[in-house]
Amino acid sequence: MARTCPEGHLSRAEDYCDVCGLSLADAASVDSPDADATSPDLAPVRPASMECPNCSAENAPDALFCENCGYDHTTGTMPRPVEPLAFPLPMSMRRPGGPMPSDPHVHAKDGGATADDDHGAADATAGEPADADPVRSGSDSDGHDDESPPADAVVPDKDVSVPAPAPAAPAAAPPADANPSRSLDEPWVAEVWIDPDWYADQGSSERMPSPGLPTVILLRRTSSLIGRASRSRGIAPDIDISGDPGVSRRHAQVTTDGARWFVEDLGSANGTYIGAATGSLPTEPISVSGRVEISPGEQVYLGAWTRIVIRKAADGEV
Repeated sequence: MARTCPEGHLSRAEDYCDVCGLSLADAASVDSPDADATSPDLAPVRPASMECPNCSAENAPDALFCENCGYDHTTGTMPRPVEPLAFPLPMSMRRPGGPMPSDPHVHAKDGGATADDDHGAADATAGEPADADPVRSGSDSDGHDDESPPADAVVPDKDVSVPAPAPAAPAAAPPADANPSRSLDEPWVAEVWIDPDWYADQGSSERMPSPGLPTVILLRRTSSLIGRASRSRGIAPDIDISGDPGVSRRHAQVTTDGARWFVEDLGSANGTYIGAATGSLPTEPISVSGRVEISPGEQVYLGAWTRIVIRKAADGEV
């Protein structure tokens, strides 16, 4: 047997309404009409709409919650207040040295203080030492807050003297030998010879060019590369021996301190040799671990037929 509550809801329970929970003790039962009834039962008249007691919005008569504010028509519970979204403050409004506020509902671990307690923190900074960050934050005596300075603006404390900036230290002069390839004080030259004796000793299968006068190359800097040119690899040797196939692209490096000359093998395929101008030819290549001094009267042998003599330039060669 169905019953109708005072609010007009149909309920199968006989004590309280299934819909709104009101007592059905005084409500009349709504039974099916008897066969001998003279007139059919009329459906209870329901209001066309129901006004929300909280926001006065019109809702459906059987609505459980207000569509506008969320008021619970069944239990009469007020809607939960809408909490404002927490946005990070701009840089110009952040307190110097203090934590950046995030969620206003997140409490600090030590005392349960929230971001709303920043006004009290401003008073606590009054007892800090003079070497603290001298950025002014707080309010005037008339209760109006000062405008927050820009993020990059620093307002010095009146009682703290700002030291004058220290003069810039002069740039240290580079050491005299920092650049291994500076210009030579005196002109030197490298004579590149085609040596038939060295060619015969090497036993190369390549055909040796005809011997003749040496190629004289002016040495303008304290370090010069010996090798063969390669456009694809960007190699342009100072002492170019591209005609000798036994010379590597980056074969050796000759350097000087102004008085003495040194040669260093750069990991060539056929080695670099130092020998006297007269006597037997050298048989052992120099080590690739460092440079070796070229003593007066000694010459550099490399490749299939190349011999190099380094000397001071004559008057007509510069």
